[in-house]
Amino acid sequence: MDYISIIVLNWRTPVLTIDTVYSLLKIEHTDFKYKIFIIDNGSGDGSVDQFKKEFSNNRLVSIHDTGSNLGYVDGNNYGINIAIKEKPNYILVINSDVIAKKDFLSVLHSFLVKNKNYGMVGPKIYFAPGYEFHKERYTEKEKGKVFWSVGGKIDWQNVYGSNLGIDEVDHGQYDSNNPSIDYLSGCCLLIRTSVIKEIGPFDSRYFMYSEDADYSRKILKHDHKIAYIWKSVLWHVNSGSSGRGPIHDYFLTRNRLLFGFRYCSFRTKFALFRDSIKIILSSPYPWQRIGVRDFYINRLNKGSWK
Repeated sequence: MDYISIIVLNWRTPVLTIDTVYSLLKIEHTDFKYKIFIIDNGSGDGSVDQFKKEFSNNRLVSIHDTGSNLGYVDGNNYGINIAIKEKPNYILVINSDVIAKKDFLSVLHSFLVKNKNYGMVGPKIYFAPGYEFHKERYTEKEKGKVFWSVGGKIDWQNVYGSNLGIDEVDHGQYDSNNPSIDYLSGCCLLIRTSVIKEIGPFDSRYFMYSEDADYSRKILKHDHKIAYIWKSVLWHVNSGSSGRGPIHDYFLTRNRLLFGFRYCSFRTKFALFRDSIKIILSSPYPWQRIGVRDFYINRLNKGSWK
């Protein structure tokens, strides 16, 4: 029987993480065994003690502390390195602020079992009811059926990624496993362990943001396919731990350059260089300017972020 390791990374959102883990403990799993690895990313707020209080007697849950904030990328890599020692067939990387439909993982697993040429899959992701970006747009009946992501699209000319379907109400318009996508959202990824061993874990240089697009492109470059699986469903409580503001300015600006200079055409790279000069000279956001500088001096991973 297949074995799946589930990585849940926590940073100072213990209540959300506990709810996520309880949701995962209720999933259907007739065709595989699984174990949940809670990775606390150096929260320092008593999260680990709360997890031990809730789950110390549960054989399906293993609790680990990184000791410091490694970022989303290396926090998950830390969990992958621990989990992979138990020789799972697949590794699920999932956010700590989600609610899972009971069959979501069995649907993803079944697809990979039947389709050996696919290396990574992701589910249909809705906003959790009441957590939509634009709550006033939707009726009570529509809430819980508003897309957060059905995969990602990249504007290759400007090097911006966006969630396909975001803010749309589900009317069946993405009920296909093969919409045209460029990447899968890091909110939830089921990856073959053999693929991780072949291409490595997430790229540590990103720290957070854009690592999912990078990993998707890397998988595709190694002749494996990726897919959004519409019958697999979960709900996302958006921005549980990162919030908004300077952290976005810094990492999105810097990592856009990192991704673009790795995967885009020469013409686009030249446009990125011109855009970099514009940001340095005229951006009113200091962390955008710092992000540009850090990219060009190769100050990556956590970089200058405080």
